Amino acid sequence: MATPVVTKTAWKLQEIVAHASNVSSLVLGKASGRLLATGGDDCRVNLWSINKPNCIMSLTGHTSPVESVRLNTPEELIVAGSQSGSIRVWDLEAAKILRTLMGHKANICSLDFHPYGEFVASGSQDTNIKLWDIRRKGCVFRYRGHSQAVRCLRFSPDGKWLASAADDHTVKLWDLTAGKMMSEFPGHTGPVNVVEFHPNEYLLASGSSDRTIRFWDLEKFQVVSCIEGEPGPVRSVLFNPDGCCLYSGCQDSLRVYGWEPERCFDVVLVNWGKVADLAICNDQLIGVAFSQSNVSSYVVDLTRVTRTGTVARDPVQDHRPLAQPPPNPSAPLRRIYERPSTTCSRPQRVKQNSESERRSPSSEDDRDERESRAEIQNAEDYNEIFQPKNSISRTPPRRSEPFPAPPEDDVATAKEAAKPSPAMDVQFPVPNAEPAIIPATRNEPIGLKASDFLPAVKIPQQAELVDDDAMSQIRKGHDTMCVVLTSRHKNLDAVRAVWTTGDIKTSVDSAVAINDLSVVVDLLNIVNQKASLWKLDLCTTVLPQIEKLLQSKYESYVQTGCTSLKLILQRFLPLITDMLAAPPSVGVDISREERLHKCRLCHKQLKSISGLVKSKSGLSGRHGSTFRELQLLMASLD
Repeated sequence: MATPVVTKTAWKLQEIVAHASNVSSLVLGKASGRLLATGGDDCRVNLWSINKPNCIMSLTGHTSPVESVRLNTPEELIVAGSQSGSIRVWDLEAAKILRTLMGHKANICSLDFHPYGEFVASGSQDTNIKLWDIRRKGCVFRYRGHSQAVRCLRFSPDGKWLASAADDHTVKLWDLTAGKMMSEFPGHTGPVNVVEFHPNEYLLASGSSDRTIRFWDLEKFQVVSCIEGEPGPVRSVLFNPDGCCLYSGCQDSLRVYGWEPERCFDVVLVNWGKVADLAICNDQLIGVAFSQSNVSSYVVDLTRVTRTGTVARDPVQDHRPLAQPPPNPSAPLRRIYERPSTTCSRPQRVKQNSESERRSPSSEDDRDERESRAEIQNAEDYNEIFQPKNSISRTPPRRSEPFPAPPEDDVATAKEAAKPSPAMDVQFPVPNAEPAIIPATRNEPIGLKASDFLPAVKIPQQAELVDDDAMSQIRKGHDTMCVVLTSRHKNLDAVRAVWTTGDIKTSVDSAVAINDLSVVVDLLNIVNQKASLWKLDLCTTVLPQIEKLLQSKYESYVQTGCTSLKLILQRFLPLITDMLAAPPSVGVDISREERLHKCRLCHKQLKSISGLVKSKSGLSGRHGSTFRELQLLMASLD
């Protein structure tokens, strides 16, 4: 009797080197789930077919790193926004630049295509949202209301609303027909990274760095439910196509949620790190993540995932496919989106019979044409995807074959062991299979053995080393590092002893007195997690240390310094400027004089740091983006 092949629930599909430098943004084509676009610090936009190693097309023209990319629904157009604030739209079928849109004063953080018309919405670090008409090459409307960078934009399925999420902890809903804000949804305690409309009902989901997902009723404009306890910041969410559940791409896992009431249906462990985007095709969820210049794609078999029910299954998934129970017909439904008819109301695409009809003739257009190029690097894949012989049947196809699942590791090993031995009677030892899923919380590392790091043991019968002996062997040759770590541990113990007394200012002073930036960084990483710990007298101690961190050669030190400086500017810069601008008080007010002295000291230190921030704002990559954001926040000091 043949042994049944048991397949995995989630697996890694491929890993590619997407750019010559770091990848800064990526997006999946939602219609096909097979097209991937990446933007990099090399100022290029590259297009890939999922599970194929070669780049299909490389789009050039931007002169600064590409911070945001988005494909339209038919996957015919792509828009990319850069750190300089410029936006470029390419026609993928014609393989040429279509529009260049200028108007933002800072990084483009988010983009989205209108579902029916040829409009693009853009959100920037300058806090503005702009709606662009691609045909007329102009800004139709500007929406103001956010106080910090706009991280995500989404049009509603009927194209009448626009939802925006920003670093100011709010979600806003804009009426496109009236050109004004309909409602604001507060409640998150951290930057909101993503919003997503329900495909059918008047329901909106938002995910935040505060590790929560909130569901909002768009008829009553109130919160429906809130899911807390995510393992990390929520960066990507996606509703199932029929709207029965919400998928949340968490750190190394996929979680499946319901909202009335809030509950977790399932948890699938996927070692994808920080997943950046999700798409669904053929009952498979495709997830993509990037790290430096590499992009990895993953697949989750949704037929083996619980999408309705009351409780989550164990993360170590059962091997048997799950039958999906039908949705509850008595469940209350909200108002349904009224989608316009595609034959009457949908705006027709701009005709492309001639160059004059396709683009308005101008010297600026000619310059765009010269500066922007679409380099087709794989003609075969390009012709297959963007130039099909039959215009009705496009590839990536609407009904493509699902990605085949690899067999489970232990089953595959057992299957190999069961095969008959060849003519040469040689027995090979079968290695112990690693578990297919490594739990997130464990008492010991899986797949690592101390003996792998020790010299070869010559005596075969030697007893197994105890932990202390193994550690002493590992330490050999690393005396300097051990001394550094021991000293750092001792210093942190001293700071922690002061911290337990509840005096945060004194504990920071003791960390500064040690004169070790690594201890200051460790302490600031704790303080940065709770903004309420920051006080004005704490700023006077920390600001000189921040100036040192910003000049450090260690990336983690610079990141910690930028985070602390941003918190100080957001919480105390208005107070400092108001105190310095206020007229002198009448009489003696000791507390006011002390506060004024602290404000003057902080202002002097901030002025010193502003020059450093300005000099580093021209850097490329994420550091340059962070320093430009800090420069905007410090503009009132000039």
